[in-house]
Amino acid sequence: MRHFEERLDELRKRLLEMSGLVESAIYRSVHALVEKDENLAHQVLENESHVNQMEIEIDDMAVRLLALEQPVATDLRFITSAIKINNDLERMGDLAVSIAERALNLMHEAPVNALVDIPYMANLVESMVRKSLDAFVKKDSDLARSVLISDDAVDDLRNGIYNEMVRFMEENPQRIPPALNLIFVARSLERIADHATNIAEDVLFLVEGIDVRHHAETRT
Repeated sequence: MRHFEERLDELRKRLLEMSGLVESAIYRSVHALVEKDENLAHQVLENESHVNQMEIEIDDMAVRLLALEQPVATDLRFITSAIKINNDLERMGDLAVSIAERALNLMHEAPVNALVDIPYMANLVESMVRKSLDAFVKKDSDLARSVLISDDAVDDLRNGIYNEMVRFMEENPQRIPPALNLIFVARSLERIADHATNIAEDVLFLVEGIDVRHHAETRT
């Protein structure tokens, strides 16, 4: 039993290490965009392989625990949640890379409407990621629910940025490429928020044993 607990603790630690890498990648990608910092963008690209390798290692650890220990109840929920959270974190890392690539595309372009609401949207998304991971660490269902509530605000910001960029391109057809880059950045941020929401839902499953996917009442 003690050996099993030690392996669960190691899985938890590796997952937290993975989350730290991904949070850093998101932060660097956004700041590379806002501050036009080429070095930060390249750091995100260079660290992608590390994130991918960690995803494989964490999955292997979790699968071995399921196969060899045959956990039940809370331990089973933790391991299955860890597998899902691991996948969400890896996808967040991929999206941070996408933002970093867009940042490099925009590095020498004149600003487009002061980046519209991208910095505000990024702050909200980063807060959702941080809260979802804190909720996992602390097993805090209230904090997890606060993440679900924020998801609609991110969707609204994405729609607002899209509409503003469409108007901008209609008025400035020669600036279509940078505007399209910002639309893709907004889309990537919205998808990161979706993955943070997935993690929050997994926390509720882990802590309370309930499945809140697609349940609108969790966002009211």
